[in-house]
Amino acid sequence: MRRAAKSRYAAFARGKNSLPPYSALSRSRPLGFFITGAIGDSSGLIANGLDNTSDTVVYAISLFALTRTDKWKRAAANVSGGMLLLFAIGVLVDAVRRYYAGSEPLGGLMIVMSVIAAIVNVICVWLLNRIDDPDVNVRAANTFSWNDFAANGGILVAGGLVWWLGSNWPDLAVGVAVAGIFIWGGVKILRDARREHHKAVHGDDE
Repeated sequence: MRRAAKSRYAAFARGKNSLPPYSALSRSRPLGFFITGAIGDSSGLIANGLDNTSDTVVYAISLFALTRTDKWKRAAANVSGGMLLLFAIGVLVDAVRRYYAGSEPLGGLMIVMSVIAAIVNVICVWLLNRIDDPDVNVRAANTFSWNDFAANGGILVAGGLVWWLGSNWPDLAVGVAVAGIFIWGGVKILRDARREHHKAVHGDDE
């Protein structure tokens, strides 16, 4: 067991140079989304700020669980999946609030931020792919990064529609869509953790 643990750690260590820049990028993206979301009165940008915050938390959880037992790793993945589902509820509540209270999102700012975020996300995915033999938590971080691509594309389209139509509904729609992505990602991570648990208990895939 000790030899297996050392082997897993060595595989992770081969990609350790990816971790510091990934960590820095993961921490900077949420701040950019929250600032532009507040300035631009955008539900979609704020929702993506939460999305990127979840990336940072998953990264921290992954490091915490790295040298611990598989049971700890599965528990960490369950925390990550549950957190995504909670974020989904928060985004949906904010979208409903903006629908009734009204909002005036800035389409141009949404477009600029989505392009910047997409470039940063390409770098993050490349860094994650350098890690050999990723465990359930690294796979969870990769799931979050692919979620970001979909969310950034939605903001880009919504920003264009807001700019063209002068209406807030595309921004609210992308906020709800991001909540849907949260739900999909959370369920996927929880299922992955459940499969890992089944394999550990029964010795085979579910």
